[in-house]
Amino acid sequence: MTGGPTRFGGRDDVVLAVVLDCADLARSGEFWSGVLGYVAEPLSPGRYRRLLPPNGNGVELLLQRVPEPKASKNRMHIDLRVPDLDAEVARLVSLGARCRTESPVEEDGWAWYVLADPDGNEFCVLRPPVPPVEL
Repeated sequence: MTGGPTRFGGRDDVVLAVVLDCADLARSGEFWSGVLGYVAEPLSPGRYRRLLPPNGNGVELLLQRVPEPKASKNRMHIDLRVPDLDAEVARLVSLGARCRTESPVEEDGWAWYVLADPDGNEFCVLRPPVPPVEL
């Protein structure tokens, strides 16, 4: 991984990082690295663990160990947009995710499942609408 943060448009003096609470930095680092194809920094004695894409260019996922368990619905969550919804859900379940919806939710051409990571944090896996075929 490279050491510098990646900036995505907007202000030049702001870096976007997503912070996710967890109970176990090793378990969450392994799970989310597998989900996203990210690389986790080595574990340290602190309560944080940084995950980045292998080339260092992308949004940082910062895992934050907290003592309390997740208690209610997330106010913000991660969406993963994929072309093959069923295959991706099966892959994520094999990594340790749990399905919160038995069948895909469908709305405005989108289809998605709600899943939970090992700490119960919800995230969605979505298939975007298929563009209409022009004749």
